[in-house]
Amino acid sequence: MPSRIALVGAGRMGTPLCGRFVSAGHTVTVSDLRPEREETVRSLGAGWAPSVAAAAAGADVLVTVVPGPDEAAAALPDAVFAALAPGAVWIDMTSNAPAVAREFPGTGYTTKLLINLLWFGQAAATAEALLLGRRAGIDLAALHNTLADSAAGSDFIRRDLPALFAGDYLRSYGLDRIHDQLAVITDEARDLGTPHEMADTVLRLHRLALERFGPVDGELLAVALLEEAAGTLLRP
Repeated sequence: MPSRIALVGAGRMGTPLCGRFVSAGHTVTVSDLRPEREETVRSLGAGWAPSVAAAAAGADVLVTVVPGPDEAAAALPDAVFAALAPGAVWIDMTSNAPAVAREFPGTGYTTKLLINLLWFGQAAATAEALLLGRRAGIDLAALHNTLADSAAGSDFIRRDLPALFAGDYLRSYGLDRIHDQLAVITDEARDLGTPHEMADTVLRLHRLALERFGPVDGELLAVALLEEAAGTLLRP
């Protein structure tokens, strides 16, 4: 059944979502702080609103896709929720803070941040293993195939390593945002009193990568930092 969707954020994730929603037959109205995004949004068949509250007026579904907690808080004054249709659903795709989850029960912010922690931790650990294997004289392609089918296999090894081997550090997301997300989930572990030694290590590595490369796009730039330290590239 077609819905009236208010979409907040027309960036790297929001724009493709907008196109998919329109293609599925939904009526989509978009709000973004950057007025230059209007032309792109309208070209996809969606409407444009001058404010989030205007986009949300009468909407059945509110979808927020903004960079982080600060942007989400700024984008969602109380008037936004009051403008939605009765029984509307809010889908927040922001990498938001667990504190926000406690304010809105039933949300999955902590789970998303835990997924990110594990994924970036896997990337770093896998890179270290591959760099060690290369230094030990093991063929990278053969090692990749072996790891993919082993007890240590993971989606990262099977799906994402080929891109890294081709020199693609997955420039679809900012390194500064990754660092911020890792900091949030590490702080959450500290606040809740659970062990966070591994989280500290993953966060420290990404902090060093951010200092080295700056706030540029590249989800795997921590791997590039490890390559620099080893003096070699992970290229079969």
